[in-house]
Amino acid sequence: MRTTSPGRRLVARSAITLVAAGAAICFVAPATATATTIEGYSPTVQRAAVADLAAEAGITEAAATQLLRTQAASAETLQKVTTSLGARAADGYLDAAAKPVVNVLDQAAADQVTATGAQARLVKHSSAALAAAQDALQALPAVTHTSIGLDPKTNQVVLTVADAAKGTDALLKAAESLGDRVRVERVAGEMHTAIYNGEAITGGGTRCSVGFNTNKGGQNYIVDAGHCTRAVSQWNVGPSQGSTFPGKDYGLIRNTTGSAPGAVTLWNGSNQKISSSAAATVGQRISKSGSTTHLTTGSVQRLNVTVNYAEGAVRGLIQTSALVNPGDSGGCLFAGSVGLGITSGKGGGTSYFQPVGDALSAYGVTLN
Repeated sequence: MRTTSPGRRLVARSAITLVAAGAAICFVAPATATATTIEGYSPTVQRAAVADLAAEAGITEAAATQLLRTQAASAETLQKVTTSLGARAADGYLDAAAKPVVNVLDQAAADQVTATGAQARLVKHSSAALAAAQDALQALPAVTHTSIGLDPKTNQVVLTVADAAKGTDALLKAAESLGDRVRVERVAGEMHTAIYNGEAITGGGTRCSVGFNTNKGGQNYIVDAGHCTRAVSQWNVGPSQGSTFPGKDYGLIRNTTGSAPGAVTLWNGSNQKISSSAAATVGQRISKSGSTTHLTTGSVQRLNVTVNYAEGAVRGLIQTSALVNPGDSGGCLFAGSVGLGITSGKGGGTSYFQPVGDALSAYGVTLN
């Protein structure tokens, strides 16, 4: 399995647990607020995100800071413009300068995009054409250790085939028949959920990272990975109350600890407040907190990804470059104070996350 450079693996090694015998949890009590240069970012998250981006892009930390300041407004602009254009837009992304780029099908739509201050890019394939290509691939018998997702930067659907995949002939033939709407990528290793049996926590032979604290009707709940709540009925933090996996990968745990702050642990005694949730954007710089790899950073690579795990296909995932390893399942994906996703799995040097909005809607809970 591929790993990132040591500098990206984690920020600090001091573990924080909710109770002495319990699993690592994504939330701790909020610390005293500290002014930060980037709105919504805690000092620890800002340092990690800026250092990682500066090293990866070969730019100064001042330039990296400015990019991170820019991306929140850019993601909002991208969402508004693509929504207003409807079928005349073919998705979009944030470019290397964190500016919004909208894929369009005609010059009139391009002019409309330009008037908003965003960049327009004329492309060949509509969202409907790419969706039809993805549906055609997903209609075939699922092949374990493959994934299928949208890459708006190339205006293509990407079929990713890991080394461990077997019996791919029909899938590859179908991809070839769809022409340049589909690109095939080959990666090392396998694709699997980020959890291993035998890594014990109180109440079961599994370790996960507890996810976003939420509430409904005065009761606190934790939204987590569905493959975690399916595997364990009673956690040290409370009982599992629901699980959807495969298909989607979200679950619910009733939090009986009496502690449910809306903040992500950063594994060094500090935390990142989470004040809202949103959809992820391709090109967006993100952070992830989990009990194995702790705080790692990266960027969103693809959306609406179907990953064919051994247990079955999970659809609609976010693909990122953030490091994830076994035990991180359920951990939080976020951008500053905005929650984005729940850790699902890994494969070929990438990581996969269930959009948190899906879980919030499914269980009718709201973020604490």
